[in-house]
Amino acid sequence: MFKGGVKLLDFKELSKSEEIEEFKYPEKVIIPLSQHTGAPAKPTVKKGDTVVEGQIIGEAEGFISSFVHSSISGKVVSIENYPLPNGRKSLSVVIESDGKNEKIEGEKKDWVSLTSQEIIEIVKKAGIVGLGGAAFPTHVKMSIPPGKKAEFVILNGCECEPFLTADYRVLKENTEEIIEGLEIISKTTSVKKSYIGIESNKIDIAEKIERAIENKKTEIDIELKILPEKYPQGSEKHLIKSITGREVPSEGLPIDVGCIVFNVQTTLSIKRAVCDGIPLTERVLTVSGLVENPKNLKVRIGTSISEILKYCGGKLGDGKKLVIGGPMMGINIPSPDVPVIKSTTGILILPEENLPETIQPCIKCGKCVEVCPMNLVPAFISKYAESENWEMCKNLNVLDCIECGCCSYVCPAKRPLVEFFKWAKAEIKKRKI
Repeated sequence: MFKGGVKLLDFKELSKSEEIEEFKYPEKVIIPLSQHTGAPAKPTVKKGDTVVEGQIIGEAEGFISSFVHSSISGKVVSIENYPLPNGRKSLSVVIESDGKNEKIEGEKKDWVSLTSQEIIEIVKKAGIVGLGGAAFPTHVKMSIPPGKKAEFVILNGCECEPFLTADYRVLKENTEEIIEGLEIISKTTSVKKSYIGIESNKIDIAEKIERAIENKKTEIDIELKILPEKYPQGSEKHLIKSITGREVPSEGLPIDVGCIVFNVQTTLSIKRAVCDGIPLTERVLTVSGLVENPKNLKVRIGTSISEILKYCGGKLGDGKKLVIGGPMMGINIPSPDVPVIKSTTGILILPEENLPETIQPCIKCGKCVEVCPMNLVPAFISKYAESENWEMCKNLNVLDCIECGCCSYVCPAKRPLVEFFKWAKAEIKKRKI
């Protein structure tokens, strides 16, 4: 088990029992060409073009990039910059539905007979990225760098953020497909041992997972690990520590200790792309918090968040804030007039926090040090960030911060610690310190 972290009230009971429901077919979608880590996709369509669901509308530019597909059939009415949920802007393809609901029929394949490179190419062309929130292109993660060896594949089913239950429902409702996806990943990366990690608040699906493991198609060894509820258990570095005992080095990657980690929905998307020829055009997300009808919804990429809130009875007003993602690592956004993108794990309406009007001084209580899962000293780093001493921030390993928010959560002075660390990391990168 990893050091630090916090035990949170999870509020998952609001939506945990809600089966995945397909959200209505949108009349219009706004599909950004930059909704993944790496270079934006290059548009392959123009205004006035007719498209169908599953058609490529953005081509990956370079190795770390991702293809983008239309999530509906209709007409391209514009290609222009639109805001993303993270506050940035991206060139986006705006498509109006033609009401025909046409789609490209995927080609079914037997993955057992495919080579690793063929599988990686299918995953790349399907536009699959990490659906746990990071949106890193999955074909890159599946391409093991020269000189490195993958020993373990870990399926991340922890979903440790409060309120979010989409991955839980996906794992519960699509267990066999996800196990097959895990087999595909293991074959592609030449791994013989794989793990599935879930927290103990999901123990009700353990038996179903075990049955699916028994019925797997290959000889790959898959083991289910039930872990204690502890945030941020779903962080890949901490999941690796909890399951294998290995520690990813400072500024290192999981592959440096022989591990690769995949999210539940990412794994399902890999199975459907490889076996059924279905590209990534939709995802499951949780709508919860101060809404009338909390739900787990399957939503097409590019759907308006305001339309989803309206459907679930979510109303913004005084004393409320809109959060995209979970309450710990999610982003507060001022307006719901932005689209769902591949990394949208949740839509929450939460009470506004009563924060101090000015930044309060550190009271040197040490609580942030106790809970930091990365063994950092947040109190010191924030002090140096406040005085813009970026070199000292780097020396204190701010680049290892995963922005989990544990320090801010326990800080009695309500200091904006994570904001300080984000600022410091951006300045270090910009100044190439």
